[in-house]
Amino acid sequence: MAYILLVDPDEVAKRAMKGILARGKHRFVAVDTALEAWEFIRRNVKVDLVLVELKLKGDSGLSLIQRLKSDCCLNLLPVVVYTAYGDKDTVKKTLDLHVQNFLVKPYHDDAIFTEIAKATENPWRLQHFEEEKTFCQMMGFTIAGLHKMLESLRTALGGAQVSFKKSAGIQAAQPIIDELESLSAQAEEVGAWGVVACLKILNDKAQFINWPDFEQSLELLEFADHLIFRHLNPSLTPDAFLTSEEINSESEARDRARWSGAVEGNRCPVVSWPQLQREIEALAGCPVIDSVAASFQMAANGHPTSLNPLMDLVEKDPGLTAQMLIASNKIKKQKAEEGTSYIEDPRMAVGLLGEVRLAAQGRSLVTVEERMMAAPPFSSWPNFWMFQLGTARLARYTCLYLEIANLEAAAYTAGLLHDLGKLLLIRLHPFAFQAIQDYALQHSMKLSAAERLFLGTTTHEMAAHFAEQHGLPPCIANVMRWMDNPEQATADVELVAIVSLARDLCRHNHLGFCGDTPKDEAVPLQDSPEWQVLRSRVFLNFDLKKFEAQVQNECHQLKRELQGRLANYTVA
Repeated sequence: MAYILLVDPDEVAKRAMKGILARGKHRFVAVDTALEAWEFIRRNVKVDLVLVELKLKGDSGLSLIQRLKSDCCLNLLPVVVYTAYGDKDTVKKTLDLHVQNFLVKPYHDDAIFTEIAKATENPWRLQHFEEEKTFCQMMGFTIAGLHKMLESLRTALGGAQVSFKKSAGIQAAQPIIDELESLSAQAEEVGAWGVVACLKILNDKAQFINWPDFEQSLELLEFADHLIFRHLNPSLTPDAFLTSEEINSESEARDRARWSGAVEGNRCPVVSWPQLQREIEALAGCPVIDSVAASFQMAANGHPTSLNPLMDLVEKDPGLTAQMLIASNKIKKQKAEEGTSYIEDPRMAVGLLGEVRLAAQGRSLVTVEERMMAAPPFSSWPNFWMFQLGTARLARYTCLYLEIANLEAAAYTAGLLHDLGKLLLIRLHPFAFQAIQDYALQHSMKLSAAERLFLGTTTHEMAAHFAEQHGLPPCIANVMRWMDNPEQATADVELVAIVSLARDLCRHNHLGFCGDTPKDEAVPLQDSPEWQVLRSRVFLNFDLKKFEAQVQNECHQLKRELQGRLANYTVA
């Protein structure tokens, strides 16, 4: 885990960065100005990397970098410029200051995780202290003994602040110089070279007898104290880096309790299906995870020279895909006669909408908080995302393998959107999702049964109702409605069976997490309801065992690929 400071006044940039860093399980704080950034770093030494936008309110990002690089201790703090303004002269000035990298918006996950890995490979704070094991062997100390000496140095620094202020008040330089020499020797003895550097600056100011400047510089002692404290307590999270959930846990407890205690309180279903239907119909669009929405807004508002990056982003996210399909099919319906075919391909939807409409879509997205999908030990947005994308990819792979080419596009999209109801639920009733997940896990029951207990319906039925009411292709709604019982489907039977099969394969191969525990004792493929539907599409000599082996290999390949994309966090 790394501790990242973003210096950028743009709210969209903050939300996008927050989501990217959360997927890597990193801590994050954002400030608007160079002054706020400087003060934050001095108070919270535990900052591993600073990401700076050059165009800020007040002093520029460049001036902040210059100030950091001229500081005796903070010159080692890694800084990456991530800006929308990258002319040649600015790039040269910035690189001359020896920043870690200069990147141009919009944000890219892989680039950010790469910069974090560079910054944390040899943390800057450790460079201000001797390496403990080697130093202790050389000096004859124990690790515990060294730590005790560092604590004594902290105590001495605290006492020095009081005595220095008193001596400065009567302008007595020699007592200050003598005490500084003693403190410096104490710091050298324990290999605290960052502290030595701070003390040297104070000593130089005391020698020149500039009392106002000296008194102002006494905050270096407090900074040195913070430096030692963080060195001795590397796993302790500063208050400034606590999440809103951690800070507001008490205020959210009442709503959580309403859902988590619903069964014991005989209050189920907590909401009725007719009420949920009305709430779904009132939605202005498909919910999108807040961090994903921010990334889309950054890309769509950046006057892209090509729509391909936006297409890539949309086709990998269920909420964005649903919203772009809704918008593009609405436009197509307005321009064409009734009964025309629906757009089912998210890339085609992005192409039809174009740059201007995409920017407008970005500004009007309905969002949900990523954290609301977290229900330990398995459920999280990254795991949900992996399961949705895995189902989409396996559904398309099945079409290719069974030579059902006409269903490839629809199978991918239906696989990506099949569990859209969970996004709807966390938008409408954020704490319901976590309570239902927990109850199903604790009572070893199917998630759909727990959903029906709490909601009087299932999230699959919620998704189907949303699809019908908001104009998604009917084949997508049919998959959502019949996915758990493909043999009972009354339309698009083969498509339903393909997506249902892909979903089961993802669950059995632990590719992400859908809410149900993996069925390791699965029904043999030839006896599954999905295969009863699909078997009529293959030749009599179709090698089912070979197909199963190929699918298992494809699952493993997908798992490696998707885990690589999600870089620094663990997937169940």
